[in-house]
Amino acid sequence: MQWSQVIADPVLQNLPYKIELNEWGKLVLSPASNLHGLLQAELSGFLREHRGQGKIITECSISTAKGVKVADVSWGSPDFFARNRLETPYQEAPELCIEILSPSNSHQEIEDKVNLYLSKGAKEVWVCNEDGRLRFFNCRGSLEQSHLFPAVPDHFTHFI
Repeated sequence: MQWSQVIADPVLQNLPYKIELNEWGKLVLSPASNLHGLLQAELSGFLREHRGQGKIITECSISTAKGVKVADVSWGSPDFFARNRLETPYQEAPELCIEILSPSNSHQEIEDKVNLYLSKGAKEVWVCNEDGRLRFFNCRGSLEQSHLFPAVPDHFTHFI
């Protein structure tokens, strides 16, 4: 299955799941909780307050070596949008991709997503645990704090 087919299929519209494609073109569905939605909104709100000239995308589809992955929240610079506009899925990752963990995510799945986003050009990937704690990564590995958004707290638990 191709991403354009996923987007055009009326049966797949308005499902209460995050939809991705694996490397074989098969659908991967992940149920979203209200906690997941709250963390997604809070992270988007933080980025909106600190974004500079960039834009925020939720549910950002990115074509990777292992199929189309969908970052929960992402941020792209004006240069990113000048190059990619609203292509769906993006062939390169925005500068920042954020994954919010769900109970259905395995450690290996998240590690793969971090590496896939970085290999597609992301400058940083943030992983938000269910308790609101953030971990930061770039192509060199784990970071103590974000270089793109140094003011980001290492946790969003006070919002929950």
